[in-house]
Amino acid sequence: MEGYPEELRSPPVPLVSLVGCPELHPTISAHLDSEQPPINTLALPEFSMIAIIAKYPKAGKAAGDPGGLPPAGIIKKDWLLKHRTKVPAVVAALFAADHVCGDPAQWLQLCAHLDHVKYISPIFLCIVHMDRAVLRTRNAKFMVVVVQSSPEDDTNEERMMALRKRAEVDSKYFITFSVKDSSELVSVYYREEGTRFKTRVEKKNFTYAELGVRYCFKVAVHAEFRRDWVEALKFYEEAYHSLREMVGTTTRLPAIQRLIEIKSVAEQLHFKISTLLLHGGKIAEAVLWFRQHCASYRKLVGAAEVTFLHWEWVSRQFLVFAELLETSSKSIPGFPSLGLGVVDASLTERELQPAYYYQLASQYLKEKRSCLEQTLSMWEVLNERDGASDSVNPSGYVGQFALLLEESQDQVTMQHLTDAQFIQYAIAEAKRFRHSFEIIALLKKSFEIYTGLNDLRMASYCGSQMAKEYLSLGELKNAKQYFDYAVSLYRHEGWPTLVWEILGYLRECSRRDGSLKGFIEYSLEMAALPVSPGDSFGCKECGPAGLPSLQQRERIHEEVVGLVTGKLDFVSSDTDKKLMVTGDSPVHLEIDLVSPLRVVLLASVAFHEQLVKPGMPTRVTLSVLSQLPLPLEINALYVQFNRSDCNFAVQNAQKTPSDENYVSEPGYRVETAPALVLFTNKWLRLTYDVKSDRSGKLECVSVLAWIGSHFSLCCKAESAASLDDLSLWKFEERVESLPTKDPALAFSGQRAIQVEEPDPQADLRVDAMGPALVGERFVVPVAIASKGHSVHSGELKINLVDTRGGGLVSPREVDSHTLRSHHVELLGICGPDEEKPVLSPDNIRKIQHSFGLISVPFLKDGKSWSCKLEITWHRPKPVMLFVSLSYSPQSDDVDAQKVHIHRSLQIEGEIPVLISHQIMLPFRCEPLLLSKVKRPAEADMPLSLPLNETSLLIVSAKNCTEVPLRILSITVERDDNAGNSCIVCSAGNHVNTEGPDLLVPDEEYKKVFSFIPETNTSKVRMGTVFLKWMRDSGPLEQGGSDAFGVLTKHKLPDAAVEVSPLVVSMDCPPHAVLGHPFTYFIEIQNQTKVLQEIKFSLQDSHSFVTSGSHDDTVFVLPKSRHVLSYKLVPLASGSQELPRFTLISMRYSSVFQPSVIASAIFVFPAKPQFEMKRVGNSPEPKLLAAE
Repeated sequence: MEGYPEELRSPPVPLVSLVGCPELHPTISAHLDSEQPPINTLALPEFSMIAIIAKYPKAGKAAGDPGGLPPAGIIKKDWLLKHRTKVPAVVAALFAADHVCGDPAQWLQLCAHLDHVKYISPIFLCIVHMDRAVLRTRNAKFMVVVVQSSPEDDTNEERMMALRKRAEVDSKYFITFSVKDSSELVSVYYREEGTRFKTRVEKKNFTYAELGVRYCFKVAVHAEFRRDWVEALKFYEEAYHSLREMVGTTTRLPAIQRLIEIKSVAEQLHFKISTLLLHGGKIAEAVLWFRQHCASYRKLVGAAEVTFLHWEWVSRQFLVFAELLETSSKSIPGFPSLGLGVVDASLTERELQPAYYYQLASQYLKEKRSCLEQTLSMWEVLNERDGASDSVNPSGYVGQFALLLEESQDQVTMQHLTDAQFIQYAIAEAKRFRHSFEIIALLKKSFEIYTGLNDLRMASYCGSQMAKEYLSLGELKNAKQYFDYAVSLYRHEGWPTLVWEILGYLRECSRRDGSLKGFIEYSLEMAALPVSPGDSFGCKECGPAGLPSLQQRERIHEEVVGLVTGKLDFVSSDTDKKLMVTGDSPVHLEIDLVSPLRVVLLASVAFHEQLVKPGMPTRVTLSVLSQLPLPLEINALYVQFNRSDCNFAVQNAQKTPSDENYVSEPGYRVETAPALVLFTNKWLRLTYDVKSDRSGKLECVSVLAWIGSHFSLCCKAESAASLDDLSLWKFEERVESLPTKDPALAFSGQRAIQVEEPDPQADLRVDAMGPALVGERFVVPVAIASKGHSVHSGELKINLVDTRGGGLVSPREVDSHTLRSHHVELLGICGPDEEKPVLSPDNIRKIQHSFGLISVPFLKDGKSWSCKLEITWHRPKPVMLFVSLSYSPQSDDVDAQKVHIHRSLQIEGEIPVLISHQIMLPFRCEPLLLSKVKRPAEADMPLSLPLNETSLLIVSAKNCTEVPLRILSITVERDDNAGNSCIVCSAGNHVNTEGPDLLVPDEEYKKVFSFIPETNTSKVRMGTVFLKWMRDSGPLEQGGSDAFGVLTKHKLPDAAVEVSPLVVSMDCPPHAVLGHPFTYFIEIQNQTKVLQEIKFSLQDSHSFVTSGSHDDTVFVLPKSRHVLSYKLVPLASGSQELPRFTLISMRYSSVFQPSVIASAIFVFPAKPQFEMKRVGNSPEPKLLAAE
């Protein structure tokens, strides 16, 4: 499509010419170019340049009209270009208004310009204001435009009338110009021009058929100018059908050139029709039209001498249509599914793909090259160089060529060609064409599209065709790349004939390239292919290997065997070296489970047992199969295991050690077989004993077959019970046999067995007492005892595994700066002496967070060794502890047989103590906190404490385990950055002289601290509770690593400190005596600088006789106290509630009532007897009741 001119590849664009006022041309041109559809502009700054347009007068009789000359051709080559660039639809003559209404000299100049252009076409006269013309001017046919500088300028009516008369414009054409009128004038011109040619077509007032095609073409082009795609498509099709009827009727040109011209015009018409159909989204119609187009002209081959031109033309049709489809597929949504099942049921999805047409274009281009080669062999005249073809050029009509006789500045003299001259010219041009490169380009585009569509078969076909072209050019690397791509698919899908053909080319590539290994590999695969003479029926191309047959397979087999044994050699065509297998150039081929060479050599191994004791022999059957057509004699077979001491070799008895073909490998046990000959599709079965002294997995890895002295095939061993089929031989008629004589062994035999470990003569014990507690160094004793043989090179492996499978590391805490990212951590390993850990490089190899590996010293029979594992839990988590002992019972050799003992122990990780706290105010002292008055109590509201008032902090520690604990100490420490904001101290000076307190399971231990905030701040840090504890018994006695206790921390919450405006305190004796009066004091303290109004009331109680004010209002001075006193006489004994006291602060609207506990007092029936005595070593005496 790139070979077509631009005016043919793109839709026609209307043309408008501007004359005069050159300063307005850029603005008007830019405006017209932005229109939809756009309009091109031909700007003529001077009126003298109007002659460019006047060069094309329509005068006299046209060629081919009645009475005229016969047409020289069908369509002029430059007609479309001329109407797009030189023949405008509208010519606008621009005159300034001051020239129309100016002095006489300017008027005379205007009249002269008008006379110069008015003969071209009828002239329209209009007036356009300058400011509107810049933005909105629409141009129509030929018009005169008077440009005013502003709308307010006066127009001289007399001059305008004179201008109309001078231009000979009828009054009905004297109009006021507007944008709406100008938008239609361009299409009016093309409509009138199209109507003029359409009338000729309808009336058929022409003598020659060429004119009918030409007129239809012009009507269609003018319709395209108007964007009337329906009419354009209609007349293009009419022109196409009229052109087809001309074949064999016109005698205007010699026969060969006449057919060439018709095909060239048909090609352009077909291009236009296909473009319009695809532009309208009619994909299926475009494909069917192309099918019809090819069917119409496929048989118009022409003379035998120029047959190659016909196939070149056909190839170009497919190429152009492929490019059109590819362009449409990018612009039309849902392509190509829109074209399926719309017009014709025979339309396939492949015909909607551009790759299909690229591939056929390359195929017809190959046909052209073949015909050209035949023409060159027959055209003897071309043997002498004739320079006349250099003077042949395209003539003025589409599809015509002429001989250039003379070329000067003013005139070119051309002469028509004879058919002989044209053939000579066509052959000379075809010889310059590089066919292979163009074919490769077409096939590569098709290959890429098919690959993108996952159509691997067509992609492989195109790849193989490309490879053949690369091979013809000598580019062996590229050829091999695409041949390999194609043959891999053919192998997978099982196409033996196609594989044969491609392998023949690959074999030829290797021969030319001098690749000995590749040549042997492809030759062996070809010799083992399942091909027969019937497979080659209908094959046109079989490649360098010839037709696939049994004779060809045998010939290739003999060649490759002769090559690998050194009896034959091959000469590379592109190099001077020979292909020979010698000691200097040995060849080794690897055959794995997916190698195509499995058909050449297939090795199956089956152990007769699945489990065997160390040092005990077991039988193994080796079976070898080949699909080569002739018997293949093997020098030796080397069976390789994963343990070198089990390897053995099977030597062919017919190949004596003195023979030059004898091959030996060091370290192999040598066995001898009477003969090692592989027959077609027959298993060669060999059975031998194998013995392994080491435990573990014994597996046969590969079988190495030596053919000759310098060629070997290494085949991966396969289990007899899981043999895969040979893909290319799967559906062939052949006798299938089992790899072993025993059918049971064939279905159960494996290429690997398990060698048991020797029975251990040592004992491994792992014990732990109770659960592990978070924070402590938990000790697990491990003991090893030898009972029957010595322990050499012992290794102890320790693994910690989460029993829940979640891992021992927290994903959120894995950070290089995090010290405790592991929930459970292996800290270390101590030896038998607890004071000497295992730290020497000889004893300890590796200790990680959850893994440890240490060496065990040599132990004689009856001796023992122990160690202790120290593990710490940072989080409560159950852990499975795995301990494995591996040792050699006989020597310290690294390769000696190892014995393994495994033990496991599940350890639960638990939280030892649960620490809680409680904040209480002093007994019978209630400060007024405004934060509690202003807002109700909320769950997330911070704790508020009164400033400079003593609060009680009660810390509780509860034993959450089943292990008794000893509480060593419990303290509260302030944070470093807390400053002097508070005072925390123990509420008493109690010292336990009997040692740490015992905390049994589920028991709770409490301690009281006093807390005094000294700074008025919105946030005070209360500190952290430090609890030091230890086990009462258990693993502590074994390790002693936690003899100084385990520290557990508990962060106290932050509290808010505020000044209490009022503090209410109640004071009364700790107890009372029945009938004895006592005084009950209520103190109100005002800590503010304002007078406080207090309203109080006292409710009578049945248990007391009360004297004092029961209901009153008092005023408390700033920074002062007011005391209320009452005299109470108890009337009942036992625990009694004091009279209920209520206080209301009028300023803060708050109510105070003491709690039930604060209002309780115990009344004795008689006065009790107490005395003070010291208890033990207590520094303070204690109050004890008298006996």
